[in-house]
Amino acid sequence: MVRTGAFGALAKKHQEQLMSLAREVSFAIDERIFNEGAKADHFWIIHTGTVALDVHVPGRRAAVIETLGAGELLGWSWLVPPHHWHLGAQATSPVRAYEFDAAAVSELCGKDPELRQELLVYVAAVIAGRLRSARVRLLDLYAPYGAGEVP
Repeated sequence: MVRTGAFGALAKKHQEQLMSLAREVSFAIDERIFNEGAKADHFWIIHTGTVALDVHVPGRRAAVIETLGAGELLGWSWLVPPHHWHLGAQATSPVRAYEFDAAAVSELCGKDPELRQELLVYVAAVIAGRLRSARVRLLDLYAPYGAGEVP
């Protein structure tokens, strides 16, 4: 059972409930997992390997915002309407992950308000961290040299 990242933040009974819905999947190096703007109906907990999160920048190559590894949540857009990916994701090494169907997890959360609360608090923290990473990375790439530090 995964005890780091997302599931490390959950009560043991909730970890077990979620893992009962998990399906093991793998992605090859350089495989595109999802694209910004596409329908978000799954999420993953990375077991092994690394995944680059990127954002489309018009007129330029996609900017890598953050690289995720073992125990980390891949995909939060399934939780927030309109359920479309806010970023893109690509495997940067061979990846093994636990895949979760968003509809099944949402149904489970509807039956267990404590699980829903734990998952929402965790995902909110992930979103905040990704927003900060995106801001720092985009400033790094596109702000004038010496523009200052991120507060």
